Formats: sequence, C-alpha cells, structure tokens
Amino acid sequence: MQMRLNHINLVVTDVAKAIRLFEQHLGFTCLENRKDAVGVMKNEENFILIFWSSKLNKTTTVSYPENFHIGFYQQDKEAVVKIYEGLKNEDVTFDSEPRKLRDTFGFYFHFDKIMIEISVLPA
Repeated sequence: MQMRLNHINLVVTDVAKAIRLFEQHLGFTCLENRKDAVGVMKNEENFILIFWSSKLNKTTTVSYPENFHIGFYQQDKEAVVKIYEGLKNEDVTFDSEPRKLRDTFGFYFHFDKIMIEISVLPA
C-alpha cells in the first residue's frame, strides 16, 4: 500500500479568521467548525487542512520553526497575482510582491504565525 498524506493540522490563534481567509482566497471549503476551536477544511483535490485553536494547547503560544511554511501551486502567473491582490485587504504581511522564486513565480505571506507560499507549478 502506498503511503498518502492524510491531513495537516495547523495551530492558529483565530480559527474563524483562518477559515474565512482560506475559503475566500485559497480555494478551501469548511467541512466543520467546532465552536471556533477546530476547523476542518478541504480543497478541490480533497486535501484536508485542520485549524486547531491555540486555546486548546497547554500554553496558548503559537510558534513554528524558522522557514516552516506551507505552499500552494497555481496554474499560472495570473492566478498568483489574483490571490496576491485579494490578500492585500486582509490581515497578512507579505515578504514581497509576486516575483521570480527559484524556478517559478510567486510570493510568500504570513498569516497568524504561518508562512504561506503561493507559486506557479515549475515546468
């Protein structure tokens, strides 16, 4: 049997805000929101992403290792720019505008202690 990634669980300080951002800008659908403590999301490829409230941890501190990030591929540069433009009105910080990254085109942004990469699938 081939091993397949089942889900990723990310700790955030505001589950409702994470759900809204990922639904509006990153193509996820909320399957379940358990009292803003646990949010279960799914995208078109049936990938499951879980948001876990930091309030459920022994300490409410949220931290990830330096350079830890999650990344999402887009079809083309236009899709990357569209997401970038949509995120400008959100509570996120950008490392830069969309630009050449390694062998692709994209950008990084930070949301609730999580670094997220949006880029074009390299050819």
